Amino acid sequence: MDKEGAGMAEETECMIDKNVGIDAENVESSGDGKEMRAVMLAGFGGLNKLRVTKKVMPELQDGEVKIRVKACGLNFLDLMVRQGIIDNPPKPPLVPGFECSGIVESVGKNTTGFETGDRVMAFVNYNAWAEVVSTPAELVYKMPDEMTFAEAAAFCLNFVAAYLMLFEVANLREGMSVLVHSAGGAVGQAVAQLCSTVPNVTVFGIASCFKQAAIRDSVTHLFDRNIDYMQEVKKISPEGVDVVLDCLCGENTGKGLTLLKPLGTYILYGASNTVTGETKSFFSFAKSWWQVEKVNPIKLYEENKVMAGFSLLNLLFKHGKCSLVRSVMDKLLCLYEEKKIKPVVDSLWALEEVKEAMQRIHDRGNIGKLILDIEKSPTPLMASDSTETSEAGEEEEEEEEPEGDNDSKERMPFIH
Repeated sequence: MDKEGAGMAEETECMIDKNVGIDAENVESSGDGKEMRAVMLAGFGGLNKLRVTKKVMPELQDGEVKIRVKACGLNFLDLMVRQGIIDNPPKPPLVPGFECSGIVESVGKNTTGFETGDRVMAFVNYNAWAEVVSTPAELVYKMPDEMTFAEAAAFCLNFVAAYLMLFEVANLREGMSVLVHSAGGAVGQAVAQLCSTVPNVTVFGIASCFKQAAIRDSVTHLFDRNIDYMQEVKKISPEGVDVVLDCLCGENTGKGLTLLKPLGTYILYGASNTVTGETKSFFSFAKSWWQVEKVNPIKLYEENKVMAGFSLLNLLFKHGKCSLVRSVMDKLLCLYEEKKIKPVVDSLWALEEVKEAMQRIHDRGNIGKLILDIEKSPTPLMASDSTETSEAGEEEEEEEEPEGDNDSKERMPFIH
């Protein structure tokens, strides 16, 4: 675990499209291709590195599907990409985003299963936060008729990750118990819903106190993240729990391992504790690393405990497990059509509101998924943030606002 930071950073290392790094001299839009709006990350750092700009539409390749995007998912990983908390990062400028939904605009040669006009959702190897994307057909899935584009953009990454962790890694079965951190987040809510499809599964949720009223009915027991939740869990289940899902890392790693029953499984799938301020902080990274309990394999052997890591994006883009993910999507869509699961959408934001959306997820203020709605107009207070720039992001940078600024709370878009 001493290289945990680098391991978590590998999340995005291999997901670099060959066109992600654009030379500065080539960033100006050419007159030869059609243009689209896209969110451009000019360089790693704070919110002022993000701009909405004009960009040439991607060219459709063999085996790909071109999608007219309607909605994009915003994840905590996108915040980490913006700050540059990754190993060997793609060279900016780049378009962030790993999932979207929309309408098929065209299909490439040797592409089967899709037609122009199909409503779809998809994984994208970066470049999702744009009006048009092209992505391999094996990463595209048809939407149920009753599913909205916002729900579809909130479905792929979170529900697939939750399903694989619960049923493939932890082998969740009737009568087991699960502890999930950030229970109010999009993955946390997906975990809670999927656990409800298995009889007699007990879910212990950890969340901020202000989220608890909204999510109390989704879990069996709910605890404030700022209290000693280990003692509270032990009062209810003295033996501990069967599964721990940890997206925080740091000191929670040792706590999670301690709470495991014999034959229990601890799964690390994020490291959000490394993100504290608006920009990358070596102190926060070092503190989180230092707090991680150094795992002794002999101790795991003696206590009959399992420690695992999970990265859905690496599973797709590095390990090539697209067929596995498709089989999981088929099962999830059946559960959706049976009305057993449903994505929780926190709020909808215009592309020009991406800074405020990122601030909301940075503040851990969301309950469920934040969505970038391509067709949504920005609120008047956002007008100054909607300036279009070149892809190089050469516009003079704004002065960064002090941390803790509350303007975003006054600029709240439509909330579900």
